[in-house]
Amino acid sequence: MGVFVFLPLILPLTAWPVARLAEQHLHPRTATRLLTGVAAVMAVCSTVCLALLMVVGTAQLPGNPLPDGWSDPEVREAVPYDEVAGKAAIPALGAVALACGRTLWRHCRTRGRAHRALAGLPGTAVAVLPDKVPYAYALPGGPRDRIVVTTALLGSLEPAERRALFAHERAHLAARHHRHLLAVQLAARANPFLRPLRTAVAYTAERWADEDAARVVGSRRTVARAIGRAALVSRGAPLATLAGFAAPGPVPRRVAALLAPAPAGRRWPSVFTTAGLAVWGATAGTAVSAMASANSAVTMIAILHAATPL
Repeated sequence: MGVFVFLPLILPLTAWPVARLAEQHLHPRTATRLLTGVAAVMAVCSTVCLALLMVVGTAQLPGNPLPDGWSDPEVREAVPYDEVAGKAAIPALGAVALACGRTLWRHCRTRGRAHRALAGLPGTAVAVLPDKVPYAYALPGGPRDRIVVTTALLGSLEPAERRALFAHERAHLAARHHRHLLAVQLAARANPFLRPLRTAVAYTAERWADEDAARVVGSRRTVARAIGRAALVSRGAPLATLAGFAAPGPVPRRVAALLAPAPAGRRWPSVFTTAGLAVWGATAGTAVSAMASANSAVTMIAILHAATPL
């Protein structure tokens, strides 16, 4: 096993270049899926390796519930710096579990509160709230997916811009963007090195919805104008875990992208370009992370099986 057990903890660094370059050189749909997949795999691999290190650390604690054979020197020798790394992994894995659990709890609580707040309204696909605060967001789950928008925001938009708003929010619901956002949030909690990917996916998911809305409305300029106008009057979605029309993501960059030509749907950067090297670097880092965690897990299981008396 050796030093390979530590690789998944630092290999997320290989995804940093693609986190920014994918926004510029890949279609938002492709970028969102790629970054979400990379983040999820790397987060799982780093968590598996933390768990393996925790076994070594726990076996060294007096009064631990593990079999006596698991504290055998052969088990500890499988991990470099076993005493420090093993014991440090115990609070680290506990912090990861706590952070991920808290994120899931907040996500479920927020969605539950949002659905309960709409319980008295007609069960239509669009819920219009008589609120002086302008905002709009997509609310998945419950009896049916819904779009929530306030009268204040609708009053600030032209009819064509309202169509752009609804097309944008429907795109969020159709592509299940909340799942991508939740996956990268959990990944960033599992390994702080994955935070740039969380930020990138928050932006590319919005850009994905922008492009889908532009295709439905038939005017990229109308969608850009709607986003800009909504950003000037809106405070964003009041529910942090749900996608809002004017947030998250830098609004000027989204508007500039909509005023430019539409990105190619099936375009993949050449390996001889900066973006191509970043994509393949992140892919290689993900593959190495998966192989290192699998190798470490198999090796540790074999050692523990040999050290455990029948």
